[in-house]
Amino acid sequence: MSMKKVFLGISAAALLSGAALAAGAGVKAGAAVSDTSGNPVGTIESVSGDLAVVSTGTNKVSLPVSSFGQGTKGPIIAMTKAELDAAASGAQANARNELIAQLTAGASVYGSDGASVGTVDAADAQFVTLNLGDQKAKLPIESFSKGAQGPVIGMTAADLKAAVGGASGQQAAAEQPAGSAQN
Repeated sequence: MSMKKVFLGISAAALLSGAALAAGAGVKAGAAVSDTSGNPVGTIESVSGDLAVVSTGTNKVSLPVSSFGQGTKGPIIAMTKAELDAAASGAQANARNELIAQLTAGASVYGSDGASVGTVDAADAQFVTLNLGDQKAKLPIESFSKGAQGPVIGMTAADLKAAVGGASGQQAAAEQPAGSAQN
């Protein structure tokens, strides 16, 4: 089972600040979260600022601490585990569809440093072929994420070119017959 992490913007009518509400509702790492009927939803993995990460066992979801109330056994939210998982799955599907829309032929792809690494040459449901200028790289679609400027990969252009160059060298060596020498 793969854990997915998403952010859901769930709001609650609360007059307290996020930190005060979090403290009052027992929103802290390790706390068990229930729905308003007292049924288990998940466990808080971490709290950072005004966000708490709740693990349902299927998904990891970042929720505003203002989404939590105080129940008899600890923090509660106004969603069942099934509702929270469904919302997380919907958010993941939307994010994937938005990413796929960005991966069109000719689209610029950016590296982890914000600089362009190349352009999309072709894309299908599983792979994206990038034109790096003097090389091409075929990467799994999971290697990309949606960025503000366009699709992003988790490495710089130099790192990608080095990885592609290293992979090409290994493939050439593997294809060379045993006992022959490269010139």
